[in-house]
Amino acid sequence: MFCKIHSMALLGIDAKKVDVEVDVGNGLPGINLVGLIAAEVREARERVRVALRNVGVPLPAKKITVNLSPADLRKEGTAYDLAIAVGILCGLEMIPAELTERVCIIGEVGLNGEIRPVPGVLSCAFSAREDGMEWIIVPKDNGQEAVMVDGIKVFAAETLDEVIDFFIGSGEKEPLIREYEAEVTETEEDFSDIRGQYLAKRAALIAAAGGHNLLLLGPPGSGKTMLARRIPGILPPLSLEESIELTKIYSVAGMFRPENGRITKRPFRSPHHTCTPPGMAGGGARLPVPGEITLATNGVLFLDEFPEFRRECIEVLRQPLEEHRVVISRLYGNYELPASFLLVAAMNPCPCGYYPDRNRCSCSPDRIRRYMGKISQPILDRIDLCVELSAVPLKDLSDKTCGETSAKLREKVTKCRQLQAERFKEEPWRLNAQIPSAGLDKYCVMTRKAEQKLVNSFVSRGFSVRLYDRIRRVARTIADLAEEEIITEAHVSEAVLYHAMEGGFRGYNGGLI
Repeated sequence: MFCKIHSMALLGIDAKKVDVEVDVGNGLPGINLVGLIAAEVREARERVRVALRNVGVPLPAKKITVNLSPADLRKEGTAYDLAIAVGILCGLEMIPAELTERVCIIGEVGLNGEIRPVPGVLSCAFSAREDGMEWIIVPKDNGQEAVMVDGIKVFAAETLDEVIDFFIGSGEKEPLIREYEAEVTETEEDFSDIRGQYLAKRAALIAAAGGHNLLLLGPPGSGKTMLARRIPGILPPLSLEESIELTKIYSVAGMFRPENGRITKRPFRSPHHTCTPPGMAGGGARLPVPGEITLATNGVLFLDEFPEFRRECIEVLRQPLEEHRVVISRLYGNYELPASFLLVAAMNPCPCGYYPDRNRCSCSPDRIRRYMGKISQPILDRIDLCVELSAVPLKDLSDKTCGETSAKLREKVTKCRQLQAERFKEEPWRLNAQIPSAGLDKYCVMTRKAEQKLVNSFVSRGFSVRLYDRIRRVARTIADLAEEEIITEAHVSEAVLYHAMEGGFRGYNGGLI
């Protein structure tokens, strides 16, 4: 007896249909699994055999062959257990084959017949709907995750007995109902809490408005972390498409809580400097697990103590910052993960953190240069804004006047991004930071005085061509915030303030370190 059951395989944050083909016939008794499978999939034959016996379905003395198709796609994980079990029951003619034609089945099976949760169910539900499935059967703990997808019915099973009853029971099949509609709201940290640091707050506004990467340079206690944590609060609300993509990512990573509903808050990821390259970019021995870069998609990736990260960990940022994706190569194929994030990095001006205060800093110029040199020039070339923070004066700390709130700044950022979306509606990019060099002359039109100012800065300060283009993009964002179509000399002058120098940084005393 031959039958075919539908399941899903995860590919990055998306899923692809896998057909579980089962043939029951004469031959040496046993279960044989084929189809380019990993060790945990091969072990499913024992889990399924014992689970079926414990629910009262002992296997007959037949040869059972299970093929997971397509055979050239690597199958990993335990999500195929339930589909294999249903396929065997179908092959034994306990379940009519026609009842499984438009049903997708996902879940791990325990030895006692319990159905256990698996990661990535949301992606599987989306893919099942696109493939024309009517039902998707998932573990009970994944039920509210799958039911977030409209257009497909969800049956959440707790045991193998419930799955069998779903197909051959006498009762009517009732789809699961969505219980949670919105994410639990949390109190956000507000920009009005920050005293002083007006230049840094202005740089953060520009970074959020144009999608520019930001580097904060200053001593301990100057407010670098405090500032970075408030940047997600001034970004525009997530669109439906961004929210779904982010929810898929956290579902695949096993970090999604269905009781909170679809993710509607922009992420803020702040990995420790001991993070490894796979932890940053994603990966794993088998299926690639999203790393910090992907988990920060549509949000902020904050790297505190930037030079303390391993050099190879910093260098993996190159491709994501340019292409907004991470490509992970494995023996059985390449996996692509999204990586569209705003990078905010923070560092001290020297190893002890107190340069140029020579009353507290005893670092030699060579030691400071080596410390700064831990950040390679290719990485600095991908950072549009660099702002130096100093210790907050006492008069600013005692000032009771509140600055602009996050809500006010978010209005400015949203308005600026809407302007960019309208301007670039015919282009493949949406933010000023993403304008290619070929498009700068078209979209970054300057006055004659602004052009002269930029040329003078290029000559006098030794700007590279890359830095020259970065300043034009930043000036475009500054002009958009001022609701001006033409970039003026004032916009260029401000943009020149925020930059990392080629070969080093400018210190607080204006000297090149």
